[in-house]
Amino acid sequence: MALRQADALEIQVLVDNVTDSLSSTPVFVTREWVQLQKRGMRRTSGAALCCANHGLSLVITAHGPSGPRTLLFDGGPVDYAVERNGTRLGVDFGAIEAAMLSHGHWDHAGGIPRALSMINAANGSKPIPLYLHPGMFHERGQRQPDGGVFPMDNVPVPALWREYGAEPVVTDQPDTCLDDLFWISGEIPRLTAYEKGLVNQVRRIAWDEPWEPDPLLMDERFLAVNVKDKGLVVFSACSHAGIVNVLHEARARFPGVKLYAAMGGFHLSGPTEAAIPETVHDLAQFGLDLVIPAHCTGWRAVNALVQAFGEQVVLPAAVGKRFTL
Repeated sequence: MALRQADALEIQVLVDNVTDSLSSTPVFVTREWVQLQKRGMRRTSGAALCCANHGLSLVITAHGPSGPRTLLFDGGPVDYAVERNGTRLGVDFGAIEAAMLSHGHWDHAGGIPRALSMINAANGSKPIPLYLHPGMFHERGQRQPDGGVFPMDNVPVPALWREYGAEPVVTDQPDTCLDDLFWISGEIPRLTAYEKGLVNQVRRIAWDEPWEPDPLLMDERFLAVNVKDKGLVVFSACSHAGIVNVLHEARARFPGVKLYAAMGGFHLSGPTEAAIPETVHDLAQFGLDLVIPAHCTGWRAVNALVQAFGEQVVLPAAVGKRFTL
C-alpha cells in the first residue's frame, strides 16, 4: 500500500489526561491559552479553559497535493470533553473526513459519538468512514485481586456507529485513507519479552459466557503519516502492544523511511512501570527526533524519557496543545 508524503502535519490535542499551558514550548508547539486568546478569550477563567480527562483524542491534519485532509484519532472518554474542548479551540468539525478508533477501550471510544454528531452537523449529515477492528466489540473487564471482574464500558457495535453518523470500516488489515496520506496499521506483532499488554484484562463473548484472559489486545492499531523532509510520524494511542513493538512494525512496513516522531499514550504507568527501563533503552535504536508522550504514559516514564533523550526530543502533550510539523 502506497503512503503519500504530506507536505506538513498539524496535530491538535483535543483530549488528554494533562492540562499544562504554562510550561515553555518550542516554536512548533502552540499552548492552549495562546490558542484560546487567538479565539477571542479576553479574560482568564475556568469557564474559558479546556478540561483534561482520562483518555486521548487528536485531530490530525495532513497537507497533501489536493489540500488539507483531516482525521480524528480516537475521541477520548466522554462527550462533554470533546464538545467543551473542541468548541473552545475552534476545531473545524466539518473538515474531519475520517475517524479511527485505535482499540476497544472506553477512554478512547466514549467521546466519538458526540464528535460524529458535531461532524455531521457541520458537514450536512454526511457519514464519514470510521476505522474499527473486529475484535473490539467484546465485553471487557479487569480481574480483581479477589477474583472478581470489574467491567468496562462496551464499544458500540457497527450498527450503532451507523446510527451515530459513521460508515464503519471493520477490518484487521492495514489500510490507507484520505488521499493515501494516512496509513492505518493491521495487528501489531509482539516481538519483545517485556511488553506484556494488560495482564489482568479479561473478556467474554456474551454476557452468559465465562470471562477469559485477554492481555494482548490484538485489536490495537496505530496510525502513521509520512511528512516531507522529516519522516514517519507514528501515533499510538495506548501502546498496549508496547511502543517498541509499534515502532518495530512501523519500520518493517516502511523500510528506508526515517522514523521521525512517536506520539501518544505509551502505557508505562501502573503495573507496566516495570517495563520503563527496557522500553527507554530500546527506543534509542529508532533515532526519533521527537517523542511526544501523552495520556497513559505516566510521570515516571516521562521523567525517564527526558533523562535519556533530553528536552529537545521529549515534548509531553497536554490538552489544547497544537503541534505543527
